[in-house]
Amino acid sequence: MEPTRTEAIVLAAMDYRESDRIVTLFTLQYGKLRGVAKGAKRSARRFGPALEPFARIDVELVVREGLSSLRGADIVTLYPGIRRDLRAIGLAGYAVELVDRYLPDGAPTPRLFRLLSSYLERLDQGEPLPSDRRFFEANFLNILGYRISLDHCASCGVELPATAERRAGASGMILCASCGRYGASVGPEAAALLGRCLATGRFGAVLFSPQSLREAGTLLDGAIAAHLTRPLNSLVFLKQIEPD
Repeated sequence: MEPTRTEAIVLAAMDYRESDRIVTLFTLQYGKLRGVAKGAKRSARRFGPALEPFARIDVELVVREGLSSLRGADIVTLYPGIRRDLRAIGLAGYAVELVDRYLPDGAPTPRLFRLLSSYLERLDQGEPLPSDRRFFEANFLNILGYRISLDHCASCGVELPATAERRAGASGMILCASCGRYGASVGPEAAALLGRCLATGRFGAVLFSPQSLREAGTLLDGAIAAHLTRPLNSLVFLKQIEPD
């Protein structure tokens, strides 16, 4: 096969043998793929720092089943603002691991690529906001077909007016007060703000109050964990630097 070029975000990378690296990429054109970069540890000209996690690159590769072959990469951005801030590093690492764990290989998802790129740009520009993380998660689940239903009880199907009491189910589902009597409360404000997250594509447009942030976080954490077979490694680190 002939080499091709595509834009990509580095999700993960590991050393392989004496001088190679195996890299997981989220590409705009081909979706998620894994590839081997031969000689990457000793070839500054072909790769340099381009294969660092959450770098955005323009990569030349030969796409194959299994392991693709990376021929070279040009840096679009390393997001230097992220790499100067420990919280931003934690959040960026969490975002790329989430994409890596959820996405199957070879499934182009341009909307998710744009969402991840926008989130990394947001983190690169300044103070990481907890509201932005929840905005990312709500839209991430929506794009991949796991949209949280905010208007109906996931158990009995009853319609939930804007002012109705909602509860968070164990798997991140919205339940009515009767079906979710032991679940954590999700107040009208948190539900409304989550709805706004799904109605706009712009980071910074939705700001959660401390209480609504906790309620939305409980719901989103449950929804994300429900589709994972094991905990996210980055979440352990993130909880250490963001205990609240």
